[in-house]
Amino acid sequence: MPKAGPASVAFRNVSMRYGAVTAVDNVSFSIEAGKLVTLLGPSGCGKTTTLRMIAGLEIASEGQILIGDKDVTRLSAADRDVSMVFQSYALFPHMNVLENAAYGPTVKGLPKAKAQEMALEKLALVGLKGFEKRFPSELSGGQQQRVAVARALVLEPQVLLFDEPLSNLDAKLRRRVREEIRELQQTLNLTVAYVTHDQEEALAVSDRIIVMSNSRIAQEGTPRQLYEEPADAFVADFIGDANMVDVTVKSVADGRAAVAIGPANVSLAARGLQPGPAKAAIRPQSLLVSRHESQGTLPGSVRKCAYLGNHLDLMIETAVGELFVISHDVDDMLLPGTPVWLSFASSGVILVP
Repeated sequence: MPKAGPASVAFRNVSMRYGAVTAVDNVSFSIEAGKLVTLLGPSGCGKTTTLRMIAGLEIASEGQILIGDKDVTRLSAADRDVSMVFQSYALFPHMNVLENAAYGPTVKGLPKAKAQEMALEKLALVGLKGFEKRFPSELSGGQQQRVAVARALVLEPQVLLFDEPLSNLDAKLRRRVREEIRELQQTLNLTVAYVTHDQEEALAVSDRIIVMSNSRIAQEGTPRQLYEEPADAFVADFIGDANMVDVTVKSVADGRAAVAIGPANVSLAARGLQPGPAKAAIRPQSLLVSRHESQGTLPGSVRKCAYLGNHLDLMIETAVGELFVISHDVDDMLLPGTPVWLSFASSGVILVP
């Protein structure tokens, strides 16, 4: 029987309650077949519970969950065509790599030779050809992660789920493994729901991101939409660093706003705001530092300057508060107390509704 291929996932007004605690509150979203969508948010926001409801490891208190066109709301994990890669990898220590990868089809009652053939194919896919006889304890963290992915892929599920898959890896390896996961997802045309609290990871791997806060969806969109058009201060600050600053919208015309940031004036997309007090999110790399005063700049004084190899991290005291600035002029170490003037790049300064 041929496999069904990737399937879409849809949540319709789904809630999850544990007694008096609401872990997920009336959430609706969809994941297109063959896309990677990340659930992103701080600890306790409801993202892992949402993932576990897709898996059938938690049964929703209310609402409807669809995989493909099939209502799976009340189905157990065993009756859903999904596989999950856990944060801890959950490999069996007494089984070698091949046995671990062949576990799913073996449990489903396939002949041992067939199960191993399926497992070998997926191990080759994740670059573990030749590692079949090793045990998990003989593998690096990155290799264990790949065994877990191969094991999840063996049954060619309609939906593949990842729960914080990189959190046990060091920073360099994390970048490599996330690229591998993304490549695999695109090559095999998999539907993937991916949970992380790491915004850089989410920006790097996702077709779309669903940002969760306090058991609800704060915003969803492409990585670029969330970064360039955050719906509120929470999203602006969570996706990429942002300085949240009080500003004044002086006038609005043709969708553009004349905005005063302290003594400086800028023109920004109005985003539906009217004249009056407002908030702006200013990305650290959108503040341009000069030692010379010029028209329309924001004066400030350097409080801290740290050298980070390819850039400087600066804290600059200004009329609108202390601003975090990233400068790529690494040759100009600015001593505390140095007077500077800040101007604004054409992107990365955003009015927040």
